[in-house]
Amino acid sequence: MPVGIFRVCLVVITAIVNHPLLFPKENGTVPESTEEIIQKMKEREESLRLEQLRLEREIAEQEATQKSLEKAPQVVEESKEEKVRWDMWTALSMVIFLLIELWRQDFQEGNWQDTGGEEDDMAVLGKAFKGVTFPDKAVLASFYEKRILGTTGDMARMREMVEGFADDLLEALRSVCNRDADMEVEDCMGVGSMYENWRVRKPFVCDLIVPFAPPEPYCFRSQTWCSGDSFPPDEQGYGTIKVCRADEDVTGCICDKTKLGEDMLCLLHSQANTTRPSSEMEDLLCFKNTEYLDADQVMKWFQIAVTKAWNRISHKYEFDLSFSLLDSPGALKIKFRSGKSIAFNLTPVVQYENSDVYFISHFPRSSLAADLPSSTHWFLTFAVYERRFIQLVSKTLPANACHVSCLQILSFLHGKQCSLTGPSGLTNYHLKTVMLHLLQARPSQDWAPGKLEARLQDMLKFLEKCLHEKKLYHFFIGNGKVPAELGFPIIFQRAEPLNLFRPFVLHRDVYRKTVDTFHEMLRNMSALINEYTVHIPLAQTNGIHKESL
Repeated sequence: MPVGIFRVCLVVITAIVNHPLLFPKENGTVPESTEEIIQKMKEREESLRLEQLRLEREIAEQEATQKSLEKAPQVVEESKEEKVRWDMWTALSMVIFLLIELWRQDFQEGNWQDTGGEEDDMAVLGKAFKGVTFPDKAVLASFYEKRILGTTGDMARMREMVEGFADDLLEALRSVCNRDADMEVEDCMGVGSMYENWRVRKPFVCDLIVPFAPPEPYCFRSQTWCSGDSFPPDEQGYGTIKVCRADEDVTGCICDKTKLGEDMLCLLHSQANTTRPSSEMEDLLCFKNTEYLDADQVMKWFQIAVTKAWNRISHKYEFDLSFSLLDSPGALKIKFRSGKSIAFNLTPVVQYENSDVYFISHFPRSSLAADLPSSTHWFLTFAVYERRFIQLVSKTLPANACHVSCLQILSFLHGKQCSLTGPSGLTNYHLKTVMLHLLQARPSQDWAPGKLEARLQDMLKFLEKCLHEKKLYHFFIGNGKVPAELGFPIIFQRAEPLNLFRPFVLHRDVYRKTVDTFHEMLRNMSALINEYTVHIPLAQTNGIHKESL
C-alpha cells in the first residue's frame, strides 16, 4: 500500500511540473490563441486521467495479492523481496520519466536552444562592455563640438517659424469650425527633443500638441488604468475618455437605475435628456453606439479641419502644406518653392483633469501606440512634465552641465548604428528615460562638463542593466520622489511602476535584435566618434583606436 501511494505521489508531482503556470516562460512569446491552450490542457487532463486509472488497477491488484500471500508466510517473504526490487525499478522509471518531461518542456517549440543562446548573449554583453575602450575627454569634446553643435545651431529659428505658422493655422481652424457643434481647439504646445534641446539627427521635426475640448454643454470625463478599476497588463499606460453632459452627476442619477412609474417624473432630468441618439454621439467623435471618444474619429476630424483652415490662409504664404505620412495622421510638411521642406507634427490631445498630463491619440514616428487595445484607448503622455523636470534640475547643475551632451551623443550613436544594421527596439524616449533616472540619482556636481566621459559610461551601464533585466521603468509613473514643485498628480506617483521594456518580454525576436544592435554600437563607438572628430595629437588619442573584446 505505501508503495502505491508513493507511485500516486510521483504522478501528481509529474502533473504539477507539467502545469504551464509552474514554470512560466518569462521570455517566451504570448500563445497564439486561447483555443490552443484549452485544447492542450484537455489533452493533458485526459492523459493524466488514464494514468490514474492504470495506477488504481495496479494498486487493487497489489492489495489482492497481498491478502492471498498472508496465508502463506514463506511465499510472502519471497514475494516481498521481488516486490521491493520491482518497486525500485518502478520508482526509477518514474524518476526518469519525470526528468524526460522536464527536458521536453524546455525543448518544446525550440525554446531550449533559444534560452541557452540568450544566456550566452547576456554573458557576452557584460564582457563586450568591459572590453570597450571609451574615447577620452578631448575626443568627446571635439566630436561634440563638430558633430552636435555644428548641426543644431538652426533649431531655434526652425522652432520659432513652426510655432508662428501653427498659431496662424489654428486660428484659421477655429474660424472654420462651428462653435456650437465642433470641438474647441486651444493653443498648441511644443514638446519632445526639439524643445528640450537634445535632438541631433536630421531631419529636425517639431512636435506640437493641441488640446481640445467638447462644445457646451458637454465635457470629458477620463478614466486611467490606475484610477481603481482593474486593467489588463497590455492596457497599462492607457485610459478612456467619456463624453458626458456637464450637468450630469458623475455617479449617475437614480432615475437611470430604477423604473419610475408613468405618473412619476425625475426633477433633475427631463425626458429629452435621458437618452441621446447614436448620431449625436458620433457627431461628438465617439465610437459607434458608445459614449467613448474615438481616437480615429478625432484624427479624421482634425485632418479635415486643418485642410479647411489651410485653404483659408494659403494665399498668405509662398509655400505648400501637405500631410506627409499616412501612418502618422498629424504629420505635416511645409514645401518651399526652392525645394527645401520643414516637417512638424500637430497632434490633438485631451487634458487629464486639471493637470498637464494629456491623452494623446497617436505617437508620431513611434511604435508606442502601434498596438492600441482599441481606438477608444488613449495613451497618456507626460511630455510637459518631462520638459519641466529637465528645466528644474538644470537650474541646480553646474554651468554647461553635461547631461544634455550625454543624451545627444548616445542618441547619435544609436541612430547611426540603426542606420547601419536596421532599427531596433530602443527608441530615443528610452534613452531620455535613462537620463532622467540618472539625473535624479546622481548629485548635481557629478554633471560638471569635465565629467562627460564618466556620465556617458554611466548611461551605457544603466542601459545595459535594463536590457539584461528587461526592465526600464517610466520615470514619473510610480516615482514617489518627483519634486513637489512640478505639481505632478499624486495618482500616478502612487501607481505601480510601468515597465517600458515589457515588449521585450513578449517579443523575443525584437529583444535579440535590440541586444545585437547594442553590442554593435559598443564595438563601433570609437570608430563612429572618430569618423566625425577633427585631428587631435597622437599623445591624446593613443588609446582610442585599441579595442579589446
